[in-house]
Amino acid sequence: RRTRNFEEAKHIALRLYLFDILYLDGEELIDLPYSERWSRLEKIAHPDILIPRKIVHSEDDVKSFLDSAIKAGHEGIMLKKFDGRYKPGRREKLWLKFKPSENLDLVITKADYGYGRRTGWLSNYHLAAYDPETGRYEIVGKTFKGLTDEEFEWITKKLLELKLSEEGYTVRVKPEIVVEVAYNEIQKSRKYKSGLALRFARIIKIKLDKKPHEADTIQELRRRYFKQFEKKSQYI
Repeated sequence: RRTRNFEEAKHIALRLYLFDILYLDGEELIDLPYSERWSRLEKIAHPDILIPRKIVHSEDDVKSFLDSAIKAGHEGIMLKKFDGRYKPGRREKLWLKFKPSENLDLVITKADYGYGRRTGWLSNYHLAAYDPETGRYEIVGKTFKGLTDEEFEWITKKLLELKLSEEGYTVRVKPEIVVEVAYNEIQKSRKYKSGLALRFARIIKIKLDKKPHEADTIQELRRRYFKQFEKKSQYI
């Protein structure tokens, strides 16, 4: 869906970067390994429009390249299997996006009962940021990731003690339990009244030493949301 008009688009700075080649002079290249496709691309494209690339041999190499990408204003890096074929329309582990995560302290305001291995536990948590202007907690995402079975069991017992109401598989609770949550990105959301949602949220730690009003605020999430665009525009 187009969200900008054409007049606005005239003032947006763009730069071309090439990262792969799938077709050249009547020949399909998708079945060639990535290393060969890149070699073909290098032969026909000027170095200035090729995306920065590095062959890594260790975890330290990956971290070093990631750090340099972040300093240049990028979100992260793509890891590609050297001999990987290009498979249109399929998500496989031949390409992996790797970007640093950030953390927030958020409050659990609702929880859903799980299924399968998590049957009987409240194990899908609605995460909320505090709004000091209204005194309310604004939901910004959900996650079932990050906790051990022992933590699922403990937090289920605690949440049931804090239960305010129950509807179907969802239990609404008194906002008391604070958790440290890692995420990769903050996005706009029509689903939540807050207008924001965390991408790839997972719980890092239950913060027993923190009060709910000490959690991160919705204003802090908004600040981080707009900060993302500053980083993305630094290298344009």
